[in-house]
This record gives sequence, structure tokens and C-alpha cells, in this order.
Amino acid sequence: MSGNIGVRRIVTIVEETLIEGGRVLETPTRRAAAVAIIANPFAGAYHEDLSPLMATGKALGRILPERAVAALGIPGDKVESFGKAALVGEDGELEHAAALLHPELGAPFRDVLGGGAALIPSSKKRGAPGAAFDIPLGHKDAARVRSHFDGMEVRVADAPRADEIAVPSPSPIPAGRCRASAD
Repeated sequence: MSGNIGVRRIVTIVEETLIEGGRVLETPTRRAAAVAIIANPFAGAYHEDLSPLMATGKALGRILPERAVAALGIPGDKVESFGKAALVGEDGELEHAAALLHPELGAPFRDVLGGGAALIPSSKKRGAPGAAFDIPLGHKDAARVRSHFDGMEVRVADAPRADEIAVPSPSPIPAGRCRASAD
């Protein structure tokens, strides 16, 4: 896997909220992110053709949500929310993040999650190693479900290096969190 797409490491984070607004939740909210730290083959120079990053995005679109869903211990079709983000190292360009996130990543991870009719919320930024970045979240099937407007702050202590990109998976929230209907 990593030999083909330049993955240095993958970090998986699971967050569980037990008390919200001063009350114990009947069903805890669980969020997960699998973050791939990948080489940026275009760092430091302008390149017109970013198709290698698009191909990497397609591969990560399957690998990362599979890991996040496995960390939650639920089937993919039980995921309610998703999002995507990328943090580009200082020698990279925001367009490098866009090439990873937008053209090819969505279809494979919708397959992992058993669908997803809504647009996948996304963000991209440039930062130094250890910089925090937010993965915006929204309901996977209905963009206007307010209970699922959310975010997950992620950071990896030594990433991205100047010539890397940190790419987290969609951050699933399992069934049980929803108080509003997606219909």
C-alpha cells in the first residue's frame, strides 16, 4: 500500500463524548479520523499536471475510511456523518490538497460507507508540523441536518513536514447521535 502512494505513516484517532451540555448522553457520540501522512511529490515547484495526487486521493478514499470505520467497530453503512480535509506542508500548495480531496476521493469512500448523497464537507490549509486542522462534518445523506453540523480538530505531532501532506479520512459518527431526521 504505502510503496505505491508515498504513505509515511497512518495515525488513527477515536474520540468519544460521554457528557454533553452537562448531561450524560444515552448513546455516546463517537468520531474517528484516520490520517495518512504522505509525500508531496510536487512540493517546492509548480506543476501543471497533478494527476498523481488525484490517483493517491482515490486510493486514500478507500484506505482511510476503512480504518476509521474499523476503529469505531461498526459497519460502514451505520456511519451518519463525514468530512475531509488536508494540511499541506510549507513547501506545498493548496492546489495539491484540492487534487487529493476533490476529483477522485469521494466515490471510493462513499462505497465504504454504503452511500452518501450529500456533498462531503471539506477544508484545506497550509501548516507546519503539529499544526491543528479541522475536519468539517455533515450528515452523509442530507446536507441540512443541523444536528450533524460539526467538526473534529486533528493534529499529528511531526506532520506534515515541508514536503508532505496530512490527509484525514472522513470522520464518521455512528448511528445513535442523530436527533433530527435525514428525510
